[in-house]
Amino acid sequence: MPSALLVQYFVELPDPREGEDFSEWRARHFKATKRFKKRVLAKYTEGTLIRLLDHKSSEARKASLFALGLLGTMEANPIMARLLHDGDSDVVDMATASLWNLWFRADSEENNTELQKATRVRDREKSLESMTDLIEKAPEFAEALNQRAIVYFRMKQYEDSIADCQKVLDLNPWHFGAQVGMAQSFMKMKKHRSALKAFRNTLKIHPHMEGVADAIRTLEKVLGEDGGRKDDKK
Repeated sequence: MPSALLVQYFVELPDPREGEDFSEWRARHFKATKRFKKRVLAKYTEGTLIRLLDHKSSEARKASLFALGLLGTMEANPIMARLLHDGDSDVVDMATASLWNLWFRADSEENNTELQKATRVRDREKSLESMTDLIEKAPEFAEALNQRAIVYFRMKQYEDSIADCQKVLDLNPWHFGAQVGMAQSFMKMKKHRSALKAFRNTLKIHPHMEGVADAIRTLEKVLGEDGGRKDDKK
């Protein structure tokens, strides 16, 4: 597999220097990432990058994930999600970050930009309005629905948040963020059995997701091992 060049491009990305201001490193990294994208586009197809996800080298898998997060389409989504189960924790971390990158740019360039702007609006009502307008225009943009679910959660509109999370999962069954968001909303509503099921489903997608295994163990203790406490609110 043609992994050597890709790994070389990847390892040349800059790490923070000792004592370096974060904004300075970010500027260097942004410039280097643009160069990385240009070099990868000149040498690799999406199909080749996807095949490299099965490479025996963890560096090759990480490099391919990084590249697909920047350049891949949703065709790569389910294959990238498989690496959330990888035995190398650094690969899992890269898969997590790269999937988020992919999801945020999964629609048209214009809609991707609109979503980025909407997430930066501090006023929740205005942010919600912007996201709703975007969803009406792009109803299959799963990340727009997920970000609106987050706003609903922060506004304590848990049923609305759950509804959006379900729509996200209908569009993108590998969206661990929506799955755990649904679990957290159920917890806030004290629907513990539903929360337990949602947390278990999260772990099926992302078995290494921080805090999920602990949440499952806590709920199992509260509900009994099968999670079937009869007095749980529905």
